[in-house]
Amino acid sequence: MAHEIHAEMVANVLNVVAQEGQTLAEGDTVVILESMKMEIPVLTEENGTLTKLAVKEGDVVQEHDLIAVVE
Repeated sequence: MAHEIHAEMVANVLNVVAQEGQTLAEGDTVVILESMKMEIPVLTEENGTLTKLAVKEGDVVQEHDLIAVVE
C-alpha cells in the first residue's frame, strides 16, 4: 500500500536527500524544507521504496502539497 508524504506548511525545498527507487526505512529523511530560516526534515513513516518524488530543490510547497510516495 502506498504512503503519501505531504507538506505540513508552506516552505522552500532546501535539499532533496532521497532518490526515486531508493529503499527507505521508517524515519529516513526524504527532503529538507526551509521555512522562516528553520530547516525541517521530512521523514518517511514506513519502510518501502520511494516510487515518486514530486518536488525538486528550490521548489516552494504549499500546505498539503504532495512531496513523495513510498510503497
